[in-house]
Amino acid sequence: MVKGRFNQEVMEKIVSLLEGLEFGSIQITVHDSQITQIDRLEKYRFQLQSKKSTQIITGKQVGN
Repeated sequence: MVKGRFNQEVMEKIVSLLEGLEFGSIQITVHDSQITQIDRLEKYRFQLQSKKSTQIITGKQVGN
């Protein structure tokens, strides 16, 4: 890449799209050596809990 080829506004936009992105991707579309589109795909991940960890185990005391 030639230094100064992309304007500052585009570079700042790319940096701002990267901020806070934990899982996902940034796709930059180029036509005729010009950035024409930037897409941000953000994914949210949730941990699954097993059935055993979500069940409430209760014990009953049997009287005499």
